[in-house]
Amino acid sequence: MPSVASKAFREPESCEFCEHTKEVDKVTNISPNEFLEFYSKPFRPVVVADGATNWSALQTFSFNFFKELHQKVQLDKSEVKNCQFFPYKTDFKYLSEVFNMSESRANLEPGEKPWYVGWSNCNENSGKVLQQYYSKPYFLGNNSEDIALSWIFMGGPGFGAQMHVDNVHYPSWQAQLKGKKLWRLAPPPECYLSCHKMEVIVEPGEIIAVDTNKWYHQTIVLPGEISITIGAEFD
Repeated sequence: MPSVASKAFREPESCEFCEHTKEVDKVTNISPNEFLEFYSKPFRPVVVADGATNWSALQTFSFNFFKELHQKVQLDKSEVKNCQFFPYKTDFKYLSEVFNMSESRANLEPGEKPWYVGWSNCNENSGKVLQQYYSKPYFLGNNSEDIALSWIFMGGPGFGAQMHVDNVHYPSWQAQLKGKKLWRLAPPPECYLSCHKMEVIVEPGEIIAVDTNKWYHQTIVLPGEISITIGAEFD
């Protein structure tokens, strides 16, 4: 997930982590041990195609759902200050402005300004509400801790996050709940000659797991409906 600043000054990576990865696998019914051995430990990105297919969030999460939740939960000043908000290329300065946009813009109607934003949910009450609609991905298993802080990304076609690398503590998973998103992954610059760039499309019900501290990544929302994702770090 994003951080306040990407790794502007970072130690060079050993290219062993990416030398043998040429594409992003799509798998189903993968056990926690298989996930750990073949993907998590070797820092190999993967899409688990049945990762979120039984979550009620697929039917429930929408712009209006998050708007109503935001209006119900009153954030204190420390939460407003500490909860991260990423406006990307929009004109929004605060999350509250997102939920005050016109209905036509929220619905991505022709002629309206496009938008794509991301934010961290660090309010305990809203977190409890969200967790009624999703669960820790089944492939993480009992020995893996799903970090409580969740991230939501939402917006229309053509937008997304620019190519970057994160500065967070752990690898991340991100579940696609609405729309489709193209992920572009690239090795760090020092590994360009020995590792491959990759692309994968993540569709509703699928979860991508990737160490965003090592893999540079860019996302693009594909044509169609609004894209809504939720994700978190895991160890």
